[in-house]
Amino acid sequence: DIIYDVAHNIAKQETYEIEGEKRELVVHRKGATRSLGPGNRNVTERYRDIGQPVIIPGDMGTASFLLRGTVEAEKSTFGSTCHGAGRLSSRSAARKRFRGREVINELAKKGIYVRAHSEKVAAEEAPQVYKDIEEVVNVTHGAGISMKVAKMKPLAVVKG
Repeated sequence: DIIYDVAHNIAKQETYEIEGEKRELVVHRKGATRSLGPGNRNVTERYRDIGQPVIIPGDMGTASFLLRGTVEAEKSTFGSTCHGAGRLSSRSAARKRFRGREVINELAKKGIYVRAHSEKVAAEEAPQVYKDIEEVVNVTHGAGISMKVAKMKPLAVVKG
């Protein structure tokens, strides 16, 4: 069963206060995810008392984080936070630098099973091409736009 699913490339009509006036906006999140706080009517009832679940993935070889949305995010970022660690280099640069089979084998040595559409995809997603997820999540937590709940270590990774 799916526990929670969230899009990170979406446009939604939402209401926010701007200069003291409530306004209907279309908020486009590209590479971002919603981070709505406790009590927000747009958060499913199951999570409304604590805030929207926020999933911020790391890379294939590091942790991902579960966080919760905040009222601060609604005030300062239109209820948004980052979607992930963020890339340090392009997919084409990653393909030149890494071999997919080597990436898969290195992760297997760490006990992480990788299922990739192709070795090319595995090379593009090598852990070394992403920012440090701990630093990224600490920034969102410190800014109050999403608050840490749990750190999750990968057992298996699927890349399409």
